[in-house]
Parts: sequence; C-alpha cells; structure tokens
Amino acid sequence: MAVLSKEKLSGSTDGKQIKVAATATPGTLIHTAVSGTTDLDEIWLYAYNHHTANVDLTIEWGGVASPDDLVQITIPFKAGRFLVVDGKLLQNGLIVRAFASVANVVMIDGFVNRIDK
Repeated sequence: MAVLSKEKLSGSTDGKQIKVAATATPGTLIHTAVSGTTDLDEIWLYAYNHHTANVDLTIEWGGVASPDDLVQITIPFKAGRFLVVDGKLLQNGLIVRAFASVANVVMIDGFVNRIDK
C-alpha cells in the first residue's frame, strides 16, 4: 500500500516562497526529487510576479533540454498566484529549477506529495 505525505519544496526555507534570482540556466533551485525509482514526488508549483510588467518564467524539469525538460509560462504582473506545475511526477533525485526574464521579481511556492510505495 502506498503512503502519501505532504512535504515542503526542498529549495524552500521553512516553507517560505523561493525568489527566482536566475535569468538563465541553470535556474534557481526549487526542489530535488526523492532518490531512487520506486517512490515518487508529485510536485505542485505556484508563481507570483511582483514586477511592473509580465515576466516569462521557465521551469527546468529534471534537465535543461528544450522542449523536453522545460515548462514555459508568462506570469502576469501583480495578478495573484498562478498555477505553474499541476502535480507532475518526478523521482530519481532529479532537480527542478527556475529562471525568469527579470531577476528577483517572481516568487515560487508550492508543495510535494511524496508517494512512498
């Protein structure tokens, strides 16, 4: 029977938002997935743009190959939190990173549902 636990993003301090400082690859660390190929991390990410204009955000999903590993979205300015990743699965210690077209204006938060099989 699988066991589910809710976890903070590993790149977060005390569960707080993560400021996206990077403007190119490699991006700011968001989360490192569970080790091995048995268990899974179901990852949910939300982004908020505190800039005065829209900002392009790129999520590097376990790698940097385009388009295979990239999730790209434009985050409207001061329009609230936007769902960026809707429960995508990752494992084997792969890393999620983010970079934006403007540094230090996009904040990412979210959580991980860790599925222990």
